[in-house]
Amino acid sequence: MLRKTLLATVCASLVLSSALPAVAATRQQLQSEQGPLSLTPVVEGLDHPWALAFLPDRQGILVTERPGNLRLVGADGKLSAPLGGVPQVWAKGQGGLLDVVLSPDFKQDRLVYLSYAEGGGEGGTAGTAVGRGRLSEDLKTLKDFQVIFRQAPKLSTGNHFGSRLVFDRDGYLFITLGENNERPTAQDLDKLQGKIVRLYPDGRVPEDNPFVGQPGVRPEIWSYGHRNPQGAALNPWSGTLWDNEHGPKGGDEINLIERGKNYGWPLATHGINYSGVPIPEAQGKTAPGTVGPRHVWEKSPGISGMAFYDGDRFKAWQHNLFIGALASQELIRLQFDGDKVGHEERLLGELKERIRDVRQGPDGYLYVLTDEDKGRLYKLGLE
Repeated sequence: MLRKTLLATVCASLVLSSALPAVAATRQQLQSEQGPLSLTPVVEGLDHPWALAFLPDRQGILVTERPGNLRLVGADGKLSAPLGGVPQVWAKGQGGLLDVVLSPDFKQDRLVYLSYAEGGGEGGTAGTAVGRGRLSEDLKTLKDFQVIFRQAPKLSTGNHFGSRLVFDRDGYLFITLGENNERPTAQDLDKLQGKIVRLYPDGRVPEDNPFVGQPGVRPEIWSYGHRNPQGAALNPWSGTLWDNEHGPKGGDEINLIERGKNYGWPLATHGINYSGVPIPEAQGKTAPGTVGPRHVWEKSPGISGMAFYDGDRFKAWQHNLFIGALASQELIRLQFDGDKVGHEERLLGELKERIRDVRQGPDGYLYVLTDEDKGRLYKLGLE
């Protein structure tokens, strides 16, 4: 039932064809391997935006700002005041208000899910939390916000929260969790650092999760050995979950996520410490019992949000994967050969802006967020 409802919601949103208007700014024409690009600012003046989600029926786009605001970009292109009902966040370092997704049954339940950094840990530390609230009919507040998940223990002093949220075809919620910059915890199955967890939409643990019933193991865990997965998306053709992860100095990677698997960190990595010395726990680029990445960058672009393209508007982009890059300030386009990356193209380097998130809109365009003091939301397409 969850699967059917989710598919109906997705199909309903894809029939929309009207895009949001742009702000009064010059549309840029850039070049790509597929031909000229059209890049149009939709809204500007965002305070370090982190994620976006499209409301149905052209009601606008929800955008999170890391300091703790949830904003609405209206169908008229105007930016709303911060919405009410948003939880207090721990806005330090990489922490703050992070991902936003709609319930698969949003048209019926109006639930909006948020991930964020939450304080209260021993010694002033923080961890990732996820909650949900009902979006009011006037689009001004989240009602009855309830926390459904908390990372335990809370170990972060400001780093590696992960925080991407993905619903699969059957309506299960996946949450990516960084290891809080505490490397060994990614291999500790009694902790939720460096894990991807799988839950029911209300936060309950499914009985068929891989480690349910094992003593000393967190039942929420779906996979482990992750460093800081700041991008995740469901492959629309296969229904499989993919993530991308920051390596240390070098070794950013893309993974196909499978039930109960160990993705290696910090036992296996292509990177080194920022100081230039090897990762102490690393056994090499591979390690026994771990799953290797589907693609790896020896020099880290600093990858973040990601989106598979399955729209009809731009045929040349079909079956491509787009990933935002923070350090290299680009949008990365990947073409696949089966489940392996066959070709890579770097886009939007002319902007010289950190690209935090990318999503496919219901109109078939890509929408890109830049993580800046005065961040922007752009609409991107082929001419």
